[in-house]
Amino acid sequence: MIVLADISDAKKLTEIALKSKTFWGYSKLDLESWREDLTITPKMITKCNICKFIVDDIIAGFYVLNPPKEDLIELEMLFVTPEFIGKGIGKKLLLHSFKKAIHLNAKYMTLLADPNAVPFYESKGFYEIDKKESSIANRFLPVMQKNLAQ
Repeated sequence: MIVLADISDAKKLTEIALKSKTFWGYSKLDLESWREDLTITPKMITKCNICKFIVDDIIAGFYVLNPPKEDLIELEMLFVTPEFIGKGIGKKLLLHSFKKAIHLNAKYMTLLADPNAVPFYESKGFYEIDKKESSIANRFLPVMQKNLAQ
């Protein structure tokens, strides 16, 4: 079940984001360098569209959809806890974010992808439009986009 996140979920969602990154084998040093970027704040929950996926009263994943700017919307985060990866939850969250974005009159969705997630996003119609250097020197992340009208 996908529902809107509550302000009280901020800490748990942050934990999920950090735990999800461990699935890909990133070091503790890398994770700590990303902590600020992966922190969900109560302010974000009030300003953004943040939805969580609930399985048996457990938050299994979530996404953060920033407010649209004209016809463009950014999917800032999409994370699934490692024990639920591979069970279709990421796909359900992503499809839900598409519906939410279209409801907000967005025609295009962008995101900054973890390199490990690129095949997942490509399989859902995203394509690379740019690269952005991450907080780790000489590590570039793909900026991806999807046309929501397709």
